[in-house]
Amino acid sequence: MGNIIDGKNVARNLYDQLKEKIDRLKESGKSITLAVVKVGDDAASEIYVSNKKKICEKIGINSRIFTFPPDIKEDKVLDLIQILNEDPEINGILVQLPLPKQLNERKIIENIAPNKDVDAFSYINVGRFVVDSSIKEALLPCTPAGIMRLLDFEDIDLSGKHCVIINRSNIVGKPLAMLMVQRDATVTICHSKTRNLNDICKTADIIVSAVGRRNFITKDMVKEGAILIDVGINRDSNGKVCGDVDFQSVKDVASFITPVPGGVGPMTIAMLMENTLKAAGAQSKSDEI
Repeated sequence: MGNIIDGKNVARNLYDQLKEKIDRLKESGKSITLAVVKVGDDAASEIYVSNKKKICEKIGINSRIFTFPPDIKEDKVLDLIQILNEDPEINGILVQLPLPKQLNERKIIENIAPNKDVDAFSYINVGRFVVDSSIKEALLPCTPAGIMRLLDFEDIDLSGKHCVIINRSNIVGKPLAMLMVQRDATVTICHSKTRNLNDICKTADIIVSAVGRRNFITKDMVKEGAILIDVGINRDSNGKVCGDVDFQSVKDVASFITPVPGGVGPMTIAMLMENTLKAAGAQSKSDEI
């Protein structure tokens, strides 16, 4: 059986480190505040926002939640974002996705000040980290950054490895590919139009799946000793949360594998908190952060 990469444990370790830094800031009279904008009454969004608020409380980040009804006009949301952009007490801004259909998701994200865009979804932040993700204060997209942190925790060297990423989105697949290339990996991005996906996956040292289809990655697609990173969030026939990987069959051939839940998910929130701390440090230009 492959080694289970415990995202909860890695996240806990990071939270301890962040809390130590935040406690020192509080002693010097400084504080960090994350603003979360939620539109509508999507049940999953409610849970995500609640979880983020709890983590903020745990490590000492102030959180301010702003909620709008599902039929809100776009200009009202943009007005709030402008206010938050100009508020010196707000260090990070997060717009909980998905948004109702009448709202232009991309327009709203691009109106967040880049130095407060802690999800790092804006084109400016994506482009910036592609050029140099080693910049100390760079805000990295949270899921890709979390995946890299999991690999680092297990001392997995990417140099020379073939990494297959099944996702081409701007928030997972593309930024993750660039982070891996910077570690000297050879990366193949696959998607719904990719031909011979099974054959491509069989050549992979690392497979990252963010497809959103239960049991999409099966044992016959995985070579012996491969590393499986499962970003998918699905539900099985009993309503239980599961990923893209057929975990029970693949775990016997993988050298490392992330579970769902408990793998990549906890790290996405942990990296959001780290981004918030980074943003605060860049805004104050403080060496203490």
